[in-house]
Order: sequence, then C-alpha cells, then structure tokens
Amino acid sequence: MDRVILHCDLNNFYASVECLYNPEIRDKPVAVCGSQEDRHGIVLAKNCIAKKYGVQTGETIWQSKLKCPDLLVVPPRYHLYQHFSKLTRKIYERYTDQIESFGIDECWLDVTGSTRLFGSGERIAEEIRQTVKRELGLTLSIGVSFNKIFAKLGSDLQKPDAVTVISRNNYKNLVWPLPAGSLLYVGPATRRRLARIGIETIGQLAAASPELLSCQLGKWGEILWAFANGLDTSPVLKVDFQHPIKSIGNSITTRVDLKNDEEVKKTFYVLAESVAERLRKHNFKGFTVGIWVRDNSFYSETRQTKLESPTFLSTEIADKALELFKKNYDWQKRKPIRSLGIRMSDLVVADTAIQLSFYDDVEKNIKMESLEKSIDKIRQRFGSYAIQRAILLKEKNITKNSLVEDVSSFSYFR
Repeated sequence: MDRVILHCDLNNFYASVECLYNPEIRDKPVAVCGSQEDRHGIVLAKNCIAKKYGVQTGETIWQSKLKCPDLLVVPPRYHLYQHFSKLTRKIYERYTDQIESFGIDECWLDVTGSTRLFGSGERIAEEIRQTVKRELGLTLSIGVSFNKIFAKLGSDLQKPDAVTVISRNNYKNLVWPLPAGSLLYVGPATRRRLARIGIETIGQLAAASPELLSCQLGKWGEILWAFANGLDTSPVLKVDFQHPIKSIGNSITTRVDLKNDEEVKKTFYVLAESVAERLRKHNFKGFTVGIWVRDNSFYSETRQTKLESPTFLSTEIADKALELFKKNYDWQKRKPIRSLGIRMSDLVVADTAIQLSFYDDVEKNIKMESLEKSIDKIRQRFGSYAIQRAILLKEKNITKNSLVEDVSSFSYFR
C-alpha cells in the first residue's frame, strides 16, 4: 500500500501575516525586508501583488523598488511568524503526529494511517487548507503524493491556495516535463552540470543512466535519479523527533565592509566565541573548522580544515579560522568582505576519550576549558557584554546581537 504524504506550504508567509495584522496594506504591494542599517536590506517575503511586479525573495530593497516604486517595505516580526507557525502546526496535529518541519512555513505530513478516519489524502488536504484559511486567515498550497519529494513538488505547482495531487498514474505527465531545477535539491550548480550532459527536464533525469549521473555528481547522481523516478522512501519524522546536531555555526553581515586581516580577526573572535559557547552548551567538541566568506559583490566561498584534536575553545577556533582565511584570501585580488561565518563540524561528545599528542599541553587546555565555562556562567547571569576580549572593546561594527545562529542537523538524506 502506498503512503499518503502531504506537503503544506504557507503562501507568502511573512507578508501574509503582516497583511493580516494591517488590513490597510492588503491591497498594496508589500515586502518584508531586513534592516538596511544593518546591511540586511533584502526581501525576505512579498505578497502576491508585489510578485506581479517581479519582486523576488533575496533581492535588495533598491532592486525591488526599481521594479515597483510603490512597494511598501515592512520590517520582520519573527515572534508573530513563530506564533502562526505553531497555530498551523496545531491544526496539522488534528490529523497526524507524523509532522516534519521544512522551515517555519513548510511541513510534511504522513497521513497514511489517517485516511481510514478522514478519507483520501486529497480530502484531508482540502480540509486542512480550508481550516487554516477559516481559523487563521492564511492560505496554503498543499501537495499530495506517495512520497515526500513529489509532495513538495506538488505544493509548488499551484500557488496560492490550492491542492495538487501527484499520483503513480499521473506523475510522468505532471512531473517529467518540468525543468530539472524544479526537483528538490537540484540547485543552480547541479542544474548547470546536468545541462552540460543534455539533461534539462526531470523526465530526462529519470531516463538517464544512474552510472552516468554518478560520474557527474557522485552519490547524489543516483539519489536524484531515484527522486525523479518516484523512488524516494525517506520517512516523515514524528512531531517530537529531534535531529542529532551535526554541526554548529554562526555568520554575520558587518555594518561596514572588512578591508584587512585585523578587521577579519576581530570578526572571527566574535563568531568563534558564539560558536564555542553553543558547542559547550550542547556538550560537543568539533574536529573541523570551516569558514564562509562573502565579498561586497555577493560572491561567496567556503573553506575548511581539520584539527588534530577536537575543541570547544573560542581561541583555538578563531585562530584556526584566521589561519585558514589568510591562506586562501588574497586582498590584492579580492574585494572587501561583507559577511563572514564559522562552522564547527565532525562533532563528538565533549568528554569522549581521544588520543593525546606528546605536543599537547594538557594542563593548559584544562585551565582554558575551565576559564571559558566560567565566562559562560558570567554572561548567562550578567549579559553577553559583561566580559569581553580587549580586542573587541572599541569595535562597534560587529556585535553578538548581529549574529545569525545556524545549528545544523542531519541533511535530508542521512
């Protein structure tokens, strides 16, 4: 018996919530945007009216206003979005406990066991769509299918406020003619690589040789081939399932561009302290330090390196990040930097036994770990700025409040 999977996507979520709270702007083009002062001035969400003008998520405010001079820009209110996300989830829970989030505004639901009570997957989807609209004033697009990938694709096919069914009988007609980039996890880089070997549609991807795709894309080639052929068997995780943490990172967009190693060093120390604090909070140490760099032309790249022994010490993380940066970034050839990030991966439980080196200063390491744990307690009681590094005392362009937390878990395919 086939599973019955729904993918529910709240339409234009942030903008829809803002219009719900301010009826006067409902009939106008609206975009929810980040702070221009903090250089986060990009479009986070837009309503359908703004979308008709060509306003796109991710573009800058000035780009959007060139397309739509009358665009109303409103700041985000994340507490409201979290509130409505939880209310929507409560409605989903009336039908199943197998609910897996895919962001604040999207969820997969496995309603296979609920069909005996509530009817077909399409009927359940219609009930959910109407209930959310009636009780919360928001609209949903819902895909109904026999696997998660096609359910997600179905919710993207008709927007807003619609239900789309992709079944074993119609998926070849509905799915295969679509561009390969419509398939979940086929990003711009993968789409370009597929195009180089003549694969432009999902149907062509499905018909391709798995061996050829493996040569071009590695193991992801076979995975995408399975997705295109409707062979995804990944489960929808239950509502109380907690993803094991696989990496912990933070990034920051600075108020002014960074133009030398000293400015980068200060930023790395802020990031490293935040990452190290979270590692200790979750009782982890990490073997691999990764950095993410974006210049002021929005070109970004990542680099990573492995440590000889795992750490949750901010100094070790910052120093290794700076070493990695200096090794790979040439100021003579590159532009000033707009954003930086640090990520620790290859995590192990902090008290895991490890092989020590003759060159390790174990006693010093124990003292530093004790010191940083004490700093955590001081900051928890008196605030983030109760104790700071001397190098940061006069730095106003980077603060812990500017950090974007990124606690990453298992990828979709585990």
